[in-house]
Amino acid sequence: MIVRRRIFFAILTMALVCAAICVAQTKPAAPPAKPPVRTTKASVVNPRPKLVVILVVDQMRADYVEHFRQQWTGGLARLVNEGAWFRQAAYPYETTVTCVGHTTISTGAFPVTSGVVGNSWYERDEEGGAKNVTCTSDPHFKNIGIGGETSGADSPARLRVDTFSDALREQSGGGTRVVAFSLKARAAVTLAGHRGDAVAWHDERTGAWATSSFYGASVPEFLDQYVKAHPNSADYGKTWTPSLPESAYLYNDPPVQRHPPAGWTTSFPYPLRGLPTDTAPGPAFQAQWEASPFSDAYLANMAAAAVDYLKLGQGASTDFLGVSFSALDHVGHGLGPHSHEVQDILVRLDKDLGELLAHLDAKVGRGNYVVAFSADHGVAPMPEQAQSDGLGGGRLSTRAIRQRVNQLTGESIGDASAVGAMTDGDLSFTAAAYEKLRKKPETLEAIIRELAATPGVARVFRPEELHPLPQTPDPILRAASLSYVPGRSGDLIVALKPYWIFGDAVTGGTTHGSANSYDQRVPLIFYGFGIHPGVFLSNASSADIAPTLAYLCGITLARVDGHLLTDAVATNPH
Repeated sequence: MIVRRRIFFAILTMALVCAAICVAQTKPAAPPAKPPVRTTKASVVNPRPKLVVILVVDQMRADYVEHFRQQWTGGLARLVNEGAWFRQAAYPYETTVTCVGHTTISTGAFPVTSGVVGNSWYERDEEGGAKNVTCTSDPHFKNIGIGGETSGADSPARLRVDTFSDALREQSGGGTRVVAFSLKARAAVTLAGHRGDAVAWHDERTGAWATSSFYGASVPEFLDQYVKAHPNSADYGKTWTPSLPESAYLYNDPPVQRHPPAGWTTSFPYPLRGLPTDTAPGPAFQAQWEASPFSDAYLANMAAAAVDYLKLGQGASTDFLGVSFSALDHVGHGLGPHSHEVQDILVRLDKDLGELLAHLDAKVGRGNYVVAFSADHGVAPMPEQAQSDGLGGGRLSTRAIRQRVNQLTGESIGDASAVGAMTDGDLSFTAAAYEKLRKKPETLEAIIRELAATPGVARVFRPEELHPLPQTPDPILRAASLSYVPGRSGDLIVALKPYWIFGDAVTGGTTHGSANSYDQRVPLIFYGFGIHPGVFLSNASSADIAPTLAYLCGITLARVDGHLLTDAVATNPH
């Protein structure tokens, strides 16, 4: 009997051991370690990133990543290789320009929602009468020079929605600092939104930096000290030379229709000395500096200094840092996307971003901050190069369009100054002229037919086709409608065929602002806190940045068109 019991218990023990082994073998892998829980004196709270960083490279096409990534070893390489990279990201709207792109990134809203329809537009409800305004102009405030004199007046008043940083500051319980830098007011202001602490941009005319009285009656002490200690005139006399061997540059397009800054030739090297007659830094030097990699390095260093001085990411609340790098945009406009200069700018920016990310690792802690990286728009190839490649294309003069339309209205309604403005394909009539055209619809139809028959024009839309927002599978109609805002957009919207741009041949260079894929497709990468790395082919746009960051920070955005990119975030970042 005792033997039987011993045998029974031995068999039972073996069965339990086998069962335990099977359970261990089939047990799912442990989830990734969560970020450490931050605490306050009062209670334990869900973890949040200590710092949110938005990095924008002005005019960076999506295909630049594909073409040049093998030459990167610094920050760009780290973002691509270790982040969540959305390779099919694109803006779905037509007006692919700087102010609109930065607004989309910062708010998650398309122009139809944000109200920002361009870098400038014909504002019919402006005080003192209808006129062209820039997207951040505001006569109720005054710009303040930092390290020199400045002019103008900028604020986010024309922005009809809050930015991510606005919501972060409002909902984080206090203590959040909002910092944004760029060469351009329309980039810095739209990234910072309505509640910025340190917001600055560069004045190309004087070389000073600037902020707005909207953000405070005086310049933040840190900015004043930094700019005075680090004037960009220290780069006067330097020369931009290639950083790669000649065989490493991918394109050999002829320098047709290139339009570099005054004082430069159309190829390396590029001395930063202004005009030949200059003996000190002046406006020509400032334009050269902005189009050089030295301006990107300056912005990266300014951002690192802000982290140190303001202790960003080192307090109890989540802080925000936005930086927009503009050198690529200046180079791309003047020299084209297939230039060696574009490739060189990115090689050097890769190094600068590597140093900035390493600084964040040291000061904030790797894994304690999250980065969203994108661009505000792409750029078209030089039309002449597209023509030589058999793709067609050309330049369409907005001045010639205005003159022809005014000629038609002069003959029909007796108004030879009917066109109030034409910007980025938006043709706006004066109120008086448009009222006359409404009463003579045959004239308006004749204008539309003539515009539609113009070489390079794909479509011409009237407001009633675009608003209310139509449900349509037509990508060109949808792009135009997402860019349309009553009262700000044009009375006629002119959409271009591929490889055509608005511009005169005498000015050269190239531009952007269309619904063609080279303008719409941009990089989109998330990296750091709460991010699940990988390469994703799902549909995405830069409007998804703000909702995704809002999820990681546990806040809510009031009005967005983008959505949370679930592929990018860890299962439970909180």
